[in-house]
Amino acid sequence: MERAEAVTRLLDTAEALFYERGVQAVGMDEIRGVSGVSLKRLYQCFPAKEELVVAYLRRRDQRWRESLAGFVRDRDDPDPARRPLLVFDWLYAWFSEPGFRGCAFINSFGELGATSAEIAVVAREHKDALKQYLVKLVGEAGVKGAESVAEQLLLLIDGAITSAAIVGNPDAARHARTAAATLLASVRERA
Repeated sequence: MERAEAVTRLLDTAEALFYERGVQAVGMDEIRGVSGVSLKRLYQCFPAKEELVVAYLRRRDQRWRESLAGFVRDRDDPDPARRPLLVFDWLYAWFSEPGFRGCAFINSFGELGATSAEIAVVAREHKDALKQYLVKLVGEAGVKGAESVAEQLLLLIDGAITSAAIVGNPDAARHARTAAATLLASVRERA
């Protein structure tokens, strides 16, 4: 098996198992067995479990943010003031998917952030990249203080993700959307 195919299989398997059950609950032997990649090739690709977790999170970050940005872009709303709210519509769709278990970055940080500086860095990079995307959307909406407003939206997003995962109800996204709309309207009124 070629290295590229092995890496893809390992990352696909890691993503499915880590997201479903948690990083610590899944061993490298199970990753090997489910992926069909030999133990030797697995350790050639990822010499340590932490490296596999970091690679899984980096790939998930890219896919997650591309999906979100694509959703917002494809809605082609002519009013830039409504684009930040589309993020919450995307969240609702994501929360409604079978197997939704919350934020892979919060989950991984909760499991390993205290013992793995690399996993903590990847989780922080994901949150920072999402914040920068929100700054862009809020800035395009003509809102002053885009950085501060984006921070507040990020808290609403993380709260909705956590709530939806724990309660098992996608409506957390709709409630957060309502709060976000109120926040954006309030900021516009003060300007």
